[in-house]
Amino acid sequence: MNPVLCGLAANAALPSELVDRLIAIADDDIAVDLAGRADLSRAQAVALLSRVEESGARLACEGRLTAADVDPGARPHAALALLHEGAGSPEWARPFAADPDVERREKLAACSGLPAEVVEALAADPDVRVVAELARWTTADVAAGLAEHPHAEVRRAVAANEATPPDVLAALITGEGLPPARRCLVYDREATPFVHDPHCERPDCDLLPGASCDGSHESSVHQVQVAALRNPATPAEAVVGFVDHPSMILRWTLAARSDLPPEVYGRLAADPVPGVRADLAGNPAIEEALIRTLADDGGHDVRRSLAHNRHVPLDVLVHLAGATKIGATLLPRIAAASPAEVQELARSPHPAAHMLVAQRRDLRPEFRDALAADPDAKVVKSVAPHPGLSEAQLRAMVDRHGVRVLAKVATNPDASPALLEDLTRHEPSVQKAFREIARHRNATAQALLACLADRQARPIAAGHPALPVPVIVDLLTDAEWQVAEAAAANPSLPRAVMSDLVPRL
Repeated sequence: MNPVLCGLAANAALPSELVDRLIAIADDDIAVDLAGRADLSRAQAVALLSRVEESGARLACEGRLTAADVDPGARPHAALALLHEGAGSPEWARPFAADPDVERREKLAACSGLPAEVVEALAADPDVRVVAELARWTTADVAAGLAEHPHAEVRRAVAANEATPPDVLAALITGEGLPPARRCLVYDREATPFVHDPHCERPDCDLLPGASCDGSHESSVHQVQVAALRNPATPAEAVVGFVDHPSMILRWTLAARSDLPPEVYGRLAADPVPGVRADLAGNPAIEEALIRTLADDGGHDVRRSLAHNRHVPLDVLVHLAGATKIGATLLPRIAAASPAEVQELARSPHPAAHMLVAQRRDLRPEFRDALAADPDAKVVKSVAPHPGLSEAQLRAMVDRHGVRVLAKVATNPDASPALLEDLTRHEPSVQKAFREIARHRNATAQALLACLADRQARPIAAGHPALPVPVIVDLLTDAEWQVAEAAAANPSLPRAVMSDLVPRL
């Protein structure tokens, strides 16, 4: 990989004629950045495809190619990508369905809107991977037919398809009304009975850890049940019976569903596995009484998950915030709080309430200013990025709380150039603050030069347009390739330097 040329390929200021020259010498790495350029013309996209066929997938996803630009025989990757985007010719599907390359047939099977005869051919494909891919994405009627496929891997894909009819999903999860599966991936490859070693060292083995088969394909049947439980189209009445299932994975999956009766959620709240209770705690369908019960759960992950539940009552949330490490994030319940609730939190005597509401970025000025002057550093740290704070307020935060708030002050969009420079000189320094300053729109050349001395901030600063041009040019030969690439992508890099960096053919 040539980091400088990759950086140039991503440089928004790169002139069109230099884009052409890069296309002419592009390798796989350079093509990735070129294909993502917003200013890439159709002619340049076609030229890039001719140079690096693997770029076709991204070019198709970016809408840079049309069916008229691609010969499916010469550019199969691009043709399949266009088919996947719904922009290819349906006529291309027929030869791909008979392609000897299984990976191409598998990619085709994931496409929608295929001709009926192509779907029929894929459903009868001799490779189970192709049939399973079709089953995962196909229409309801085709999925229903594939539910009786003899291979459990195909049934698992049908169980994951949200277009599969509910009655078929119910049958898959219970096995009632369907003939038993006759094959699975373990059965195909190993002499049964067989249990896959979780620490298998065979480099070519892709069986799941613990996969097993004694002739009944038990681990594959289990995977079918997991897929059906995760599928929101599976009827609730078909899944409630798994609430006491011995499989932790099935109970865990059940806890995330939002369509279960309250009594089922109540039983899951008593599950011995903390992970099951944690997923249940984050489920927006549980009732307030159960939320209050889970607030006293001894599992830290349970309480943290409950704090992210958008229906948690505010008093419970304040209690959780005071006793649980939630992190610096705007919680869904706080984001949805009414103006009256925001006022209640801002005026609460509890620091935890202040810390929660301080994460909002639409506070009324009087609440924002009161939180900015809060004696608790955690509260100040939360409100420091809020727009509208004055330079005097930001400096006062640093004066009162020092390194505890420094990095957050550096993220404030209104931080002045002079303040950012002063933050780089703060003693003791805060490494994260340098990274934030390096990406700040108001960072000055002096501040950025200070950031270059920090290893983690260096590649960020190298891409900042306010960095002095001679420094940007020097960084093109930096020992760290990330720094050199960022410098090459810097829009302030002079055009003449860009031209000298791109080889001429």
